[in-house]
Parts: sequence; C-alpha cells; structure tokens
Amino acid sequence: MTEGTRKKWLMRAGLAVAALGLGYFLWSALKSSGLPNGIISGNGRIEAVEIDVSAKSPGRIRDIVADEGQMVAAGQVVAHMDVDVLKAQQAEAQAQLAQAINMIETAQSQVAQRQSERAAALATVRQREAELVAARKRLGRSETLAREGATAVQERDDDAANVEGAAAAVEAARAQLAAVDAAVATARSQVIGARSNVDAARATIERVQADIRDSDLRAPRAGRVQYRVAQPGEVVSGGGRVLNLVDLTDVYMTFFVPETEAGRVGIGSEVRIVLDTAPDYPIPAKVSFVADVAQFTPKTVETQSERQKLMFRVKARIDPPLLQRNIAHVKTGLPGVAYLRIDPEVHWPDSLALRPLP
Repeated sequence: MTEGTRKKWLMRAGLAVAALGLGYFLWSALKSSGLPNGIISGNGRIEAVEIDVSAKSPGRIRDIVADEGQMVAAGQVVAHMDVDVLKAQQAEAQAQLAQAINMIETAQSQVAQRQSERAAALATVRQREAELVAARKRLGRSETLAREGATAVQERDDDAANVEGAAAAVEAARAQLAAVDAAVATARSQVIGARSNVDAARATIERVQADIRDSDLRAPRAGRVQYRVAQPGEVVSGGGRVLNLVDLTDVYMTFFVPETEAGRVGIGSEVRIVLDTAPDYPIPAKVSFVADVAQFTPKTVETQSERQKLMFRVKARIDPPLLQRNIAHVKTGLPGVAYLRIDPEVHWPDSLALRPLP
C-alpha cells in the first residue's frame, strides 16, 4: 500500500469516527430533548428504613417466631430470650423483700421497747429529783436546829451526805435517760434502714421484671422481616441484633442533582419515580431531604464528565398511604430513575403522567 493510499484510508477512518461522534451527540441531544426544561433526572434505587430488633441484655435466644419475608405489626413479639437466670434473680429479690419487711417489724418492736425503757428512765429521773428536793429540805431543817443546839451536828452531817447522794442519783438517772434516748434514735434509724432495704428490694424486683418483659423481643414498628441475624440457641451480647426489618411505609429513592440545579430544589418538590421493572407506571414522590454540602457523584454515574461534577444528594419519599395500599408489592433495591420538577410551572410530560397501578 502506497503512502497516498494509507493517508486516504486514515482520512476516511477519521471521517467515520467523526460521523459516529456526531451521531452519538445528536442521539443524546434528541434523547434529552424529550425532558422539558424545569425537570431533571437522576438514577437511584428504591430504599426503605431498616430497623434492627436487638436484645437489651446479653443472653441466649430461646426461639424466633417470625420468618423471613413475614409482615409483622408494631409491638408484635418476634423472638424470645431465655429468662431462667432472670427468674432466679426475681426469686432472690422477692426473698430479700420478705426479709426486709421482717426487719422493719423487728426494728419497730425495738423502737417500742426502747421507748418503754425511756419512760421508765424518765420516771426514775423524776423520782431521784424528788428525793433530792426532800433531802435538801431535810438538810435545811437540820442546819437550823444544829445552830440552835436542838439537834446533833452528826445528824446535820448525815443529812448533807444524803443530799450529795441524792444529787448523784439524779445525775445517774439523767445519764441513763440520755442512753435510752440514744437507743431510741438508733432503733428508729434501723426502721428507716429497713424501709430503705424494702424499697431497694422492690426496685430490684421491678428491674428484673422489666428485663423479663424485654426478653420478649418486639417489632418497634410495622414492617417485613428481611433476614435473621442470629438463630435460636445462640448467645448474643447486650444490643446484639436478632432480626432485621424494613419499614415498607417509609420508602424513598436517593439520587444526585448537579450543583447548578441544587439551589432550585426545595423540600416538598414533586418527583416521579420510574422503576426499570415498571417503566409505564410513574410513582409519585416528594423531596424529603436535600444535602447542605456538595459531594462528588458516586461511581454509579456512568459518564466521566458527570463524575467530575459536584453533586447534591436528594432523597425523594414515596407517599405512605400509597405504599400501604400496595404493601404486598413493595420491594427494595429496585433500580430506576427519579424525575424532579424544579420549576412548578412546568407540566409533566405524558410519559410521566400518573396511571393506576395494576
């Protein structure tokens, strides 16, 4: 092949490549022209809120009563944890409660006994004080008679000694009364302590009963059992997952919009979702979230030019009543395209018009 022939072939190949590029550009332009200005689109997948049913306390799974794929109601029991240890703790706490109640009765009887002792000690104090008064009066008379020589000095001295003895007896009686008062206070504190022990035992019983109630694992909201994380007989830690649910009334699609259009997207903006599995039935949705910070587009965007742009994440939530009416057909993970109307004055094209679902 001569040099001129080679150049002709290269020129023809270049023209062919240019023609193909021009054709692709025109095809892309015509394809995008089917979407009116004011409506943008983004790829995504149907997602739903996932909920983990977990064990509050560590223990062994006794059984799981919900199967994968089963619809469960909010509050429905889906699994049981073994409660043998908790029941033993409950019995121990109940025994401690009975013991604490008996301690209250014992402490109260001690208080009554000490109060009786106090009454006796108080009577003794009064008796000794009366004896002291009488001894002092007798001493006064003896001193008067002794000064007049009407009685012996020895008798006066004996009466003075009796006064000293009566005073000492009064002090001893008062000390005994103080000791009894301290014993009464101690007995009363023992009653307070016993009552505190009763309250603590009752609180322990309530805590154990709460743990027993929590051993019945319940669905926190209605949804479909997606998969079992653990199996009966396995031991899980506190917070260990047992089941995973999906709330099929809280379904959304996450997609990305260019930074040039993100400022026109508001909460509540209308969205039509077209799934690959049902291209003839657009699903109505509304924007429930718009990211505040731009990010690079994910790898799911195919063209290199799009991946080089900064994009904002948008979440479009499907109307819950619509999902509830079609709950049996709701699936997650389905790919599709979200069409977002950023201009409320623009009408939806016929291809995105809503139709009754089959």
